[in-house]
Amino acid sequence: MKQLKSGFTTGTCAAIAARAAVRMIFEQKTVEAESVLTPKGREIMTPVLNAEFGGNYALCAVKKDAGDDPDITNGILIYTRVTLRTDGKIVVDGGEGIGRVTKKGLKQNIGEAAINPVPRRMLAENVSELLEKYGCEGGADVLVYAPEGVEIAKKTFNPRLGIVGGISILGTSGIVEPMSEQAIIDTIDTELSVKRAGGAEYIVLAPGNYGIDFIRESTGLDLDKAVKCSNFIGTSLDLCVKHGFKGVLLIGHIGKFVKLAGNIMNTHSKYADCRMEIIAANTAALSDDISLLREILNCNTTDLALELIDKEGLLDAVMQKITDKAAENIKTKVNGVLETGVIIFTGANKRYCVWKSKAADKLMKACEN
Repeated sequence: MKQLKSGFTTGTCAAIAARAAVRMIFEQKTVEAESVLTPKGREIMTPVLNAEFGGNYALCAVKKDAGDDPDITNGILIYTRVTLRTDGKIVVDGGEGIGRVTKKGLKQNIGEAAINPVPRRMLAENVSELLEKYGCEGGADVLVYAPEGVEIAKKTFNPRLGIVGGISILGTSGIVEPMSEQAIIDTIDTELSVKRAGGAEYIVLAPGNYGIDFIRESTGLDLDKAVKCSNFIGTSLDLCVKHGFKGVLLIGHIGKFVKLAGNIMNTHSKYADCRMEIIAANTAALSDDISLLREILNCNTTDLALELIDKEGLLDAVMQKITDKAAENIKTKVNGVLETGVIIFTGANKRYCVWKSKAADKLMKACEN
């Protein structure tokens, strides 16, 4: 198997550009390439583009390289402009294409540029280091901008998080790991934090587009009450506890949520499957038909398995059993700290079969408020 190539974050881009800009101010010549030591301890060297400098300022760009990660910001230019000050302060801010925070719950205050703490620190420390090297005690304004950021941000979670007008400058390690699960978890964590800070006490978790489509078409709930949790059901529940929610309603397709009845809290197939085994086991509790169980175990999809069960008149009974077990496992997962409920569905385009745990309707009403 090919080893995936790592890349570097927008925060690393901004820090490299900042270092190059400071050098150009004091050397008054173009810098062709620059490096920075990332928080992970890895040095990144990359070309410097579109350089410009004058008496007390300089600016340049670094091209974002996400490696083999499907990062929407891959290839864009991150600019940093450094302008000398006289008061000894280093002030980091965002310009064109960098979002502004409009909601509580993020790592920046309302009105601030969406430059996360680690990139802010990288920028301040690298500029400070070089100012000291050149014997300057005056400080600097450090402005990060990304002209392509306005359009790119429309395709990200930023508008839902309350970050308007551009992208975020991100990175805790300075390195982009391909297909980073942690990046997905961090996004879920941030979105839950924003919802909670905005006053939400109850939240809906849905694994993906199937769940979101069902919520839109069949529940009447505002989608702003829902957070996509991908396959990370257990981790998302832990995050709901961490952020102090009172209750959580999980809504998902049988293809994912049947695994919850087997206490599988990460529903990605690389961790566990057992979908047919779980359906067959719950069917066996209600039927002595060995041939039916064998047919279920040989099914390729949950929908096909449910068709077989439906022909025997057992669909609602089996699915309610699966739903109740899923709800019980989720309640155990959160140690009863949260009110929890489950809705499992199958079908599409408003033609759904739906099964609910006992607390589901109560939680649905709570999420409407």
